[in-house]
Amino acid sequence: MSKLSITDIDLNGRRVFMRVDFNVPIQDGVITEDARIQAALPSIRYVVQKGGRLILASHLGRPKGKPDLQYSLQPVANRLSELLGKPVGFAPDCVGGAVEAMTRELRDGDVLLLENLRFHSEEEKNDPAFSKQLAALCDVYVNDAFGTAHRAHASTAGITEYVHPAAAGFLMQKELECLGHALGQAARPYVSIVGGSKVSDKIELIENFLGRASQILIGGAMAYTFLRAKGMETGKSLVEVDKMDLAKDLMARAISKGVSLELPVDHVVAASLKSTESSVVPVSETPADQMGLDIGPETVQKYSGIIAAAKTVVWNGPMGVFENPLFSKGTFAIARAVADSGAFSIIGGGDSAAAVAQSGMESKITHISTGGGASLEFLSGQKLPGVEALTEKEDKEKESR
Repeated sequence: MSKLSITDIDLNGRRVFMRVDFNVPIQDGVITEDARIQAALPSIRYVVQKGGRLILASHLGRPKGKPDLQYSLQPVANRLSELLGKPVGFAPDCVGGAVEAMTRELRDGDVLLLENLRFHSEEEKNDPAFSKQLAALCDVYVNDAFGTAHRAHASTAGITEYVHPAAAGFLMQKELECLGHALGQAARPYVSIVGGSKVSDKIELIENFLGRASQILIGGAMAYTFLRAKGMETGKSLVEVDKMDLAKDLMARAISKGVSLELPVDHVVAASLKSTESSVVPVSETPADQMGLDIGPETVQKYSGIIAAAKTVVWNGPMGVFENPLFSKGTFAIARAVADSGAFSIIGGGDSAAAVAQSGMESKITHISTGGGASLEFLSGQKLPGVEALTEKEDKEKESR
């Protein structure tokens, strides 16, 4: 990894501002699922063990730039205290004189969680004055929130203009190394699985894979734009008519590059998303009054065979409306195929990660990204503001000479 790591910095006695992703579901003041808190624990414990004075900062929900108690991070401070087995302080705000005083009073190994960053509209605006206020709280900056790295906010980008060095935490480091592997010299056969509802959401992702993958397996509603572009009738299935020319172009480019772009051969259809009955038909025989909502068993068999031979698999987007049991079999079958392949496998966050979790295959996947939007943009070849803002190892080495 070219970026400075948390392990490259002397933390002892220094105030460490760590951007984490504690955007967890809370109902009636109770956290219902704490995976994101658990994911940050290795970095948190490392700072504590090294004698750093840790200041944690996160957003929670969408409070629209002003204080809203239903989005307070107080429950997170309580849960984190339980997980660490030690008191975690809680600041009533994330900036200001009172908060600065709290950070100055920290001792080596102490942990303080700031109140929701998004209680200030300046956070999402990446306001320089607000960034300076955050920077005034610390001596060192660490970003361990990959899920927000695609946003140029004050706590992910702006603060690094005023705090040096800026390093990656363990979670961020793992994301960059694993996702970077998928964009580097990954072993072949290299299979990319792309699903979801819209081609328009995945254009750059598919384009990037055209230069890397051996095969691209298309699923989800986006498959119907490709099928319609090939002249097939798709019934009531979701089709982006204005993207059909693009779909034709992507298929032509795949052929020219020697990449096999695969489309479903059969699918599960129903009259609507709310239907309680469904049937399996070849995609060439889609009834006019039905819509495709999952890939069918023949497609599963075909795709699974390709995945079984893969050395690298990158998956972004479900194969159907997996939230409904009627239309979940295809997605779950692909999850099992990826898990059983033994390939270096990456799941690109969001719905794909949720589907793998529901399928019970998480432990057999090499890496499940914690950032849906961030992983999509990274795998599409885009630069992420929160990553670009981190100090390069070479720059730090030059400073120390």
